[in-house]
Amino acid sequence: MFEKILIANRGEIAVRIIQTCRRMGIKTVAIYSEADTSALHVKEADEAVYIGPSPSIKSYLNIDNIMNAIDHSGAQAVHPGYGFLSENAEFARRLQEAGIVLIGPNPNAIKRMGDKIESKKIAVKAGVSTVPGNLDVVSSDADALKVTKEIGFPVMIKAAAGGGGKGMRVARNEKELLDGIKYAASEAASSFKDGRVFIEKFFENPRHIEIQILADKHGNTLWLGERECSIQRRHQKVIEEAPSSFLNAEIRRQMGEQSVALAREVGYSSAGTVEFIMDSNGKFYFLEMNTRLQVEHRVTELITGIDLVEQMIRIAAGEELSFKQEDVKFEGWAMEARLYAEDPKRGFLPSTGRITRYLEPENIDNILIDTGVYEGGEVSMFYDPMIAKVCSYGENRKSAIETLKTGLSAFIIEGVSHNGSFLEAILAHPRFEAGDISTNFIEQEYPEGFIGAELTSETTKIFLGAAVTIFLRDAERAAKISDQTPGRERAIGARWVVNVDGADYNIYVRPDQDHGYFITHNRRLIAVKTQWKLGRRLFQATINGKTVSVQIKHLEEGYVLTYGGSDVVVRVRSPRVAELAQFMPKPHNKNKHDQLVAPIAGLIIGLKVKEGEKVTRGQELLVIEAMKMENVIYADHETTVTKIHISEKEIVAVDQIMIQFAA
Repeated sequence: MFEKILIANRGEIAVRIIQTCRRMGIKTVAIYSEADTSALHVKEADEAVYIGPSPSIKSYLNIDNIMNAIDHSGAQAVHPGYGFLSENAEFARRLQEAGIVLIGPNPNAIKRMGDKIESKKIAVKAGVSTVPGNLDVVSSDADALKVTKEIGFPVMIKAAAGGGGKGMRVARNEKELLDGIKYAASEAASSFKDGRVFIEKFFENPRHIEIQILADKHGNTLWLGERECSIQRRHQKVIEEAPSSFLNAEIRRQMGEQSVALAREVGYSSAGTVEFIMDSNGKFYFLEMNTRLQVEHRVTELITGIDLVEQMIRIAAGEELSFKQEDVKFEGWAMEARLYAEDPKRGFLPSTGRITRYLEPENIDNILIDTGVYEGGEVSMFYDPMIAKVCSYGENRKSAIETLKTGLSAFIIEGVSHNGSFLEAILAHPRFEAGDISTNFIEQEYPEGFIGAELTSETTKIFLGAAVTIFLRDAERAAKISDQTPGRERAIGARWVVNVDGADYNIYVRPDQDHGYFITHNRRLIAVKTQWKLGRRLFQATINGKTVSVQIKHLEEGYVLTYGGSDVVVRVRSPRVAELAQFMPKPHNKNKHDQLVAPIAGLIIGLKVKEGEKVTRGQELLVIEAMKMENVIYADHETTVTKIHISEKEIVAVDQIMIQFAA
């Protein structure tokens, strides 16, 4: 067995690999860029080696620098995690030539399966069902139009060397096709140093199902069940689960056996994932094979009890799998939600900056969290915006959903925007709860983006109960401080008006001797029991018998409360103050339409307008690259460009003025 392993990655996956290595008694070496000098994976590893400047092309994608780090550390093996060089055949070859073991497949398998076009040809040969499309690279616009005419719109443009949702675009007409090829190729070249793209048929409402495999170097290849990854945004997975609620035992067996056949055809060893799309009739088609560990591997571990990182290490060390196909058992249900540093209310733009508060959920059973950040750490513009993976386990799908919702609601992160409320809203959505999902779920259910889950009668009661309790606890403390004479504390009223998201609710309150209050609204009772104390940012209580966790942000008057996918402003007032509040002037909208400010920190890679140019609504203004994604900024109204304050290749900060328009 190896004594020392270098992890050619960063963030949560590097920390996760360190955890297994530590348990196995293996020393670890982290690598880090300038931006990651104080990163969590650097702190957790036994030793760390600097590999270059912040941009990944100069550090985590720089093979020469990583090879030097291996020599310097004396590591015997390298685990590449996922992303970066994890599916880079050249890196695998360089390691092989240097006598360093890659904890992954051989270079030939990586090269053949990493190329989406070549992998489809191999799949056809192995008898695997494949998606209709062209098996050649798009060489010109004319070529693209010809291919699309043969298979018909809509089509998917995909990077030949892509992965992780990078270099992918859907086209439903000729303009989207030609624009999509341009941006997909650019994104792929930036992410993978390979701008080749190809075209295949796009299915309107498919499910995304993937099969986890393990193969050793002694001819043993197994499948470990499926993961459903249908909840996606911009082809990036958002929520994953195992097993799938859609598959039956026969389809599961067929997909597993075809995955094994594909792995054997290419001479595969290590952990790998075969991805399929599935139509509403249960017919499945091969998409690609990922020759690495997947982000969502934890859900498979939770239902099988198999540590995939450990198995990868043992396989790389030449060990034979210690179990057979019939030994693989699936128990319970697991889910994973990807917590990203992004702002759902601003079109999911990435959010960078320092994490000023980071508190993981406590005292919640069956929750597992992988993270690469910590309180006081920074989310960099140079890398993927993931903060953490929050995983849950339950006896069945319903219990796994409830546990995951509980975990997300109790996760406190401040300093950067994040998608926690959005994840909670998806988990509470009736379609999701029923398992009626597809890769278009988010697009269909949130066509205008996400501004918060709609308030229901249940969530309104929870906000009322939380706000009244917080307010009264503060009032009770103030009353005790104002008069120190025992038994002469200032009396606190029983009638209040609670304004929840702009709507007033008249309530009557009486204390409960058992750490809580009885709140009456329209003759309906809200019973609150809690041990919550002033100063805590998380309000945990039992409201009408339901255990809840509500996040609190204090305002000058009132609070912003977060629960169940909703962020609401709540104010508790006396009846007289509530009456007078109706006469207070409303704040004016201060949005400026005469300038474009940077919504994110990033690199300007395309400036599409010039000074003096008249622009129309929907016209491209510029392209910002941040966190490995290209973000196109469009004009939202007709105007004229009067001044451009930035240039291409310039790095901009959040809220920096980029373009001035005519007033």
